[in-house]
Amino acid sequence: MSSIMTNASAMTALKSLNATNKALQTTQGRIATGFRVAEASDNAAYWSIATTMRSDNKALSTVKDALGLGAAKVDTAYTGMKAAIDVVDEIKTKLVAAREPGVDKAKIQAEITQLQGQLTATADASSFSGENWLSVKSDDVGYNSAKTVVASFTRDSSGGVSIGTVEIETSTTKLFDANATKGTGGATVGGGGTGILDAVRSTTDGSRVADQSTAGFTVANIDISALTNSTADTTTLESYIKGVDAAISEMTTAAADLGAAKKRIDMQSEFVSNLMDTIDRGVGTLVDADMNKESTRLQALQVQQQLGIQALSIANSNSQSILSLFR
Repeated sequence: MSSIMTNASAMTALKSLNATNKALQTTQGRIATGFRVAEASDNAAYWSIATTMRSDNKALSTVKDALGLGAAKVDTAYTGMKAAIDVVDEIKTKLVAAREPGVDKAKIQAEITQLQGQLTATADASSFSGENWLSVKSDDVGYNSAKTVVASFTRDSSGGVSIGTVEIETSTTKLFDANATKGTGGATVGGGGTGILDAVRSTTDGSRVADQSTAGFTVANIDISALTNSTADTTTLESYIKGVDAAISEMTTAAADLGAAKKRIDMQSEFVSNLMDTIDRGVGTLVDADMNKESTRLQALQVQQQLGIQALSIANSNSQSILSLFR
């Protein structure tokens, strides 16, 4: 039935054209943004997951920065420790040379004194971002020998988050401890908070004494200038050599511990970097648009739009043919 009141064909063509225009607008939006799910209205579940994971990835980026900072601190401490080992090696060499009868111990002591000054300078300079793990003051308020490096950001199945850390114990790596309560020999009274180089050592075998308030010597204050070739002084000199050798052994262990910590931090940093890439790929799978698919769809919709316009034009022109019946 032909009607001038209701043009069913035009209404159908217009509805089809509107649907095509809407689909075309969606496709153009995906091409412009690169996202299949750009807003919550596109897909609430996927948008929510993607937003949360993007936020977690930003946190992981900060974790990676923290690992880099931690690695720099460990590397600084290791560099200082390695340099200090070389200096203590020199001190041991000088002490062995002083063991030879007839050697001018005062001249050797002059060299040792300079080396001891170098040890202090090396430890003091081994600081990064305001932290020094080789030269400390253990009686400062807030001092903690257990250092932590932020290493991970984790979200569990219930949505709870937690921060993982790499812990590094610096009580065995410190070379000097400027504790205010010093005992005989320059170390802390009671045995707490002493460094490798300022710990009181026995004049018998060079080992650390149990009670740091006991008389003895430290690697940092060895003085052989007054020693003679007497049996007692020779025994004292040999205890100095044993003490320095023990210190080198302790420093070597400390350097190994720092190296192990640095290796773990490097491995964790690489893992975090790979994890961030994996999360990016996962989010992309959820919300990124397939540009090949969308470009093909765009061309099809543009053709549909042109056909829809022509169909609407034809449907509207059908009403004009009714006028010819009344001529």
